[in-house]
Amino acid sequence: MYLLLKVQGVGQIALDRRSLLSQVLGTYRRLSSKPPKGVNYRNFKMTLSCSKLDCSANCVLSSCTEGFEKYFPNNKNGGPKNGESKPSNAEGKGNISQKSITCTISCPYFSVTLTQGDVPWDDKEFRMYFLCGTAFWTAVTYYFFFRDGGREVTWKDFVNGYLAKGVVDRLEVINKRYVKVIFTPGKTPQQYVWFNIGSVDTFERNLETAQLEMGIEGENRLPVVYSTESDGSFLLSMLPTILIIGFLLFMLRRGPAGAGRPGRGMGGLFSVSETTAKVLRDEIDVKFKDVAGCEEAKLEIMEFVNFLKNPKQYQDLGAKIPKGAILTGPPGTGKTLLAKATAGEANVPFITVNGSEFLEMFVGVGPARVRDLFVLARKNAPCILFIDEIDAVGRKRGRGNFGGQSEQENTLNQLLVEMDGFNTATNVVVLAGTNRPDILDPALMRPGRFDRQIYIGPPDIKGRASIFKVHLRPLKLDTELDKESLARKMAALTPGFSGADIANVCNEAALIAARHLSDAINQKHFEQAIERVIGGLEKKTQVLQPEEKKTVAYHEAGHAVAGWFLEHADPLLKVSIIPRGKGLGYAQYLPKEQYLYTKEQLLDRMCMTLGGRVSEEIFFGRITTGAQDDLKKVTQSAYAQIVQFGMNEKVGQVSFDLPRQGEMVLEKPYSEATACLIDTEVRNLINAAYQRTQQLLTEKKAEVEKVALRLLEKEVLDKNDMVELLGRRPFAEKSTYEEFVEGTGSMDEDTSLPEGLKDWNKERGSEKEESTEEEVARQITGGMPF
Repeated sequence: MYLLLKVQGVGQIALDRRSLLSQVLGTYRRLSSKPPKGVNYRNFKMTLSCSKLDCSANCVLSSCTEGFEKYFPNNKNGGPKNGESKPSNAEGKGNISQKSITCTISCPYFSVTLTQGDVPWDDKEFRMYFLCGTAFWTAVTYYFFFRDGGREVTWKDFVNGYLAKGVVDRLEVINKRYVKVIFTPGKTPQQYVWFNIGSVDTFERNLETAQLEMGIEGENRLPVVYSTESDGSFLLSMLPTILIIGFLLFMLRRGPAGAGRPGRGMGGLFSVSETTAKVLRDEIDVKFKDVAGCEEAKLEIMEFVNFLKNPKQYQDLGAKIPKGAILTGPPGTGKTLLAKATAGEANVPFITVNGSEFLEMFVGVGPARVRDLFVLARKNAPCILFIDEIDAVGRKRGRGNFGGQSEQENTLNQLLVEMDGFNTATNVVVLAGTNRPDILDPALMRPGRFDRQIYIGPPDIKGRASIFKVHLRPLKLDTELDKESLARKMAALTPGFSGADIANVCNEAALIAARHLSDAINQKHFEQAIERVIGGLEKKTQVLQPEEKKTVAYHEAGHAVAGWFLEHADPLLKVSIIPRGKGLGYAQYLPKEQYLYTKEQLLDRMCMTLGGRVSEEIFFGRITTGAQDDLKKVTQSAYAQIVQFGMNEKVGQVSFDLPRQGEMVLEKPYSEATACLIDTEVRNLINAAYQRTQQLLTEKKAEVEKVALRLLEKEVLDKNDMVELLGRRPFAEKSTYEEFVEGTGSMDEDTSLPEGLKDWNKERGSEKEESTEEEVARQITGGMPF
């Protein structure tokens, strides 16, 4: 933007120059900002006046910044006139950065050039620091390096060379450590010399003796003056301490809490209570089109944005804008990603902060930061406030009153008060994210604070296909691959995967392709990536003894054959005896897309899991430690059936919560007798599944051996190999995307919007349209009368 500022004085008295300068700079900044839609700034003129100076400032905007031409589509007078030179690239291209602004003002009484660069010379505080520092180090340098330090002599030289010749005017005993010999002016070119003394008494005796020997009597004797001076040693010893203290004070005053948030708080030590939240406006590139697999949650969030953009649509019906919503769900399902997309789409200020940032080592910092956060939110209203991992500050109260717990409770109390203090006219929506909603305080979850709880679970097969489509966009795929069909096939192969897992699969596929110097990513790379994510890194270099390798082969063959002939077991896709991750073998299955399980289905799964250990016992007559993970899964399934799902006749139709892994259980919610009964029934259930598996694999012993021998030969078997060895599976199974989504309606996710959210990100026209002149005036004057 080429801006010509011409200031002409019409008076003779130079009074308030600062007033005119602030008006001109303020006008420049406002004209440099994004103009409102439909406003033509070409040849726009504005006159500023300063009554104290009797001066006027004429501002002429002769051209616009590159990229803003869309605001001036029909202007014919925008370009330079004939004979006028076009602005250079430095003046006419690109956005004008506030860090490189140069503004020249000419007046009959003064000429000022302001340059704002990397070094803030126009900052009064910076100039003060710079001048004080320069003066201090100049004084120190002069004191230690350029002052006249005299010359050191011995006592003998003093007596024979100076005292005997009568050129000494007086003696000064400095700090009782050395004597400065001051000469009589004009008798020697030197100012003084000095010598060390052991003690003052010895010096006085020696001086009296020397003067007696030279016959100096009475008034002719040298006067002795005692004084104390600083020799700099104390300053030198204190200099490191001074520098450290000064550095700490400077950092406290200009550190991230103070310098990063200009104009807020008192600075210095008081800045520790300022919020560390970030205000985002246009810095986020994530959009709603980058979020898939959670369409229902997206609709809820879109509605919140629509609340802020068009509150009248809801207020006309008597509805109140919800105070906030909390996003819950397992890790990796897209809670934070959805918040980022909201920040990128909302076109309103988006304030983000982490729950752990409220708690610090200082007492009272947490509540103070909460207050400062909501002050910041009110100043930027309408806006969206997102608190990630809110469980760090929102845990249930009343679990002890130790120091850290008390501070956390105080912070939570302040948060509750601030959230309940909003009214419908504030237009601030509070969003929060957590994967532990069970530990949050009930007062935080009640309507009026978080009116809505949005659960974002693992995506279904349609959601996974949509997520794959999003992550396949930037990848260079083989020309023979179709993104739609590839996404659907990968969705069928990845049941139970979260959005983060799918992103990891796509990235691993690209890395595997690059590792093999492939020109593009093919389907084989994606299959290897899925195996990498599920089973871990393949360890081809890990050496197994022949006996161990044989045991692993029969173990995996037991799993494969048991699953092949059990109706409710998951279909086998691939089995391998190449070590992956922590395991010595690996089997990939295709679980069914279902949410409800019967007792028979869970029992078949337990039998398939026990197939490895049963096979070891049948063929070798012994068992190994390789079934540790299998036994762990079987035990968890048995306890869940009896304790949670009420699938045992003796325990009855009851349900108790099982403790989370790593969680300390102080007391069980049932009696000791019930605990003994549960343990007994769990053992009985596992034993029944084990005996059923033994019976099955004893009948299919020949099939297990065929699979094991083929594994020892090929190391990896897929479904076609299993069909060749065992015949077709005697049960119907789904293996394609189309079969999984059959009968569910469309093949893709339903992304349609309700009528009220068709234009969710657009402001509706107000009843009174603003004229172009009023919009220009409001843009330039910042809302002040024009």
